[in-house]
Amino acid sequence: MTIDQVAGAFFAALSLFVLWETRKIPFGFLAEPGPGAMPTLLAFTLLTCSIALVIGGRSSRRAAAVQWTEWRHAVFILGTCAFMALALERLGYRLTIFIALLTLVSVLEKKGWIAGVVFAGGFSFGTYYLFNALLNVPLPLGPLGL
Repeated sequence: MTIDQVAGAFFAALSLFVLWETRKIPFGFLAEPGPGAMPTLLAFTLLTCSIALVIGGRSSRRAAAVQWTEWRHAVFILGTCAFMALALERLGYRLTIFIALLTLVSVLEKKGWIAGVVFAGGFSFGTYYLFNALLNVPLPLGPLGL
């Protein structure tokens, strides 16, 4: 199998799992969709794209030929995601996203601390403003009101 086929098979299995789990949530009707409509439609879309990737991914590199030279980056990113999941409610959206992006840009990508602060600050405060003020989506506030 090629790396595209492996990825397609993984995401096809994931979409089938989501479809299996969303059968418990009411789908609703076209005029009045229920809470299960969006995850079901997204899972069907993912399944369709995954099947297309498995079928069309014959020309990519073989999965056995892939060398995992970037495994440290993957572990670092996964650790950052775990930090964000655990810290979001405790530190608030802006501070959690700021710390995560600052770490990813400055430490992992080695772009420098100034670039990290500018990017992380702009992204965390900008997306907070977009979601909280413009779209009225409440995001968690930390102990300092951040």
